[in-house]
Amino acid sequence: MRLTRAEAQERTRAKVLAAARDEFAERGFRDAKIDEIAARAELTRGAVYSNFPGKRALYFAVLAETTAAQHGPEHPGTPTTPRDVLGTLARAWVTRLPMATDPQARLGVHLMPEIVADDRVQKPFAQLMWLCAIQLGLTLENLRPGTREVRRAQTVLTTLHGAGQLAAAAPGFGEPFTVVTACEQLADADFDDTWLTPHTNPDVRTASSPWPLGEDGIVAILGLHRLSAVEEALRAGTEVTLVLVTADPVELIPLARLVITDFAGLLRNAAPASARPRLRIVLDDTSTYTAAAGIDTVTDMTETALRVESGQVVLRADGFGACHAAATVRTVRSRTGRR
Repeated sequence: MRLTRAEAQERTRAKVLAAARDEFAERGFRDAKIDEIAARAELTRGAVYSNFPGKRALYFAVLAETTAAQHGPEHPGTPTTPRDVLGTLARAWVTRLPMATDPQARLGVHLMPEIVADDRVQKPFAQLMWLCAIQLGLTLENLRPGTREVRRAQTVLTTLHGAGQLAAAAPGFGEPFTVVTACEQLADADFDDTWLTPHTNPDVRTASSPWPLGEDGIVAILGLHRLSAVEEALRAGTEVTLVLVTADPVELIPLARLVITDFAGLLRNAAPASARPRLRIVLDDTSTYTAAAGIDTVTDMTETALRVESGQVVLRADGFGACHAAATVRTVRSRTGRR
């Protein structure tokens, strides 16, 4: 049966990913060659580039696919505690630490050197880590209300990433499951973590226009240097759609997909759905959401937030603090004084 164009493209993409996975596992990122990947896939160099704009974007895509396949099942939803969540998450993390005898498992050891080597990637990666910490922190808060838990989540992620880097640099050093115990014990450590209301002055306007792209709640359109602002929207307790945008989609959208896909799988396995924040993440690489919001140009500092009620945008905020305004403002007046 003849394949449709979409089916043929998907088959080609799958062949490129499989070939690239083998090439990166054998040679590492730096020494891998696009020509060799094309040869492994029995495709032309042009076919590789028609699916992936560059070697690093292809590497990020390979890691995203590989890590997604490693995640355990969805959490069964039974009652749990912060200690249980941190232990389960850490256990899943350490069981996939790179082993010297397994080239496929060592695929990810080249990720951090690539991030460190390019300052254009470091700040987006830092903000992606903030996004992970916020999701984990709010999950812990839902299980044990009363204090902000984002700093605890940051410390857990720092511990796990450090363990991963040391496993790559010094195979055989340390006991991985001691890291699990350490993360479990962090559940009861005393962290002085206070939520501070941001002092910002975004442009806030009432609105009345249809919103065709999803459910009611807050739509936060954030550049990759502003992802931590989503915490302000999530603390409203409503549904939040986080739309990630960037001025450099060729490199940074694949990186964002990797980090988000990986952490989402870990969190789904570690915590029940009832405890996880009400967050949907969209990578707007087709500009669907920005076009609907009337945003002509995005940067990595973009921050726009919409409040959607009954399928209508009823409030719009632009600039630093937009997410906080969309979550908290009830009666608003624009800067021109109009209601």
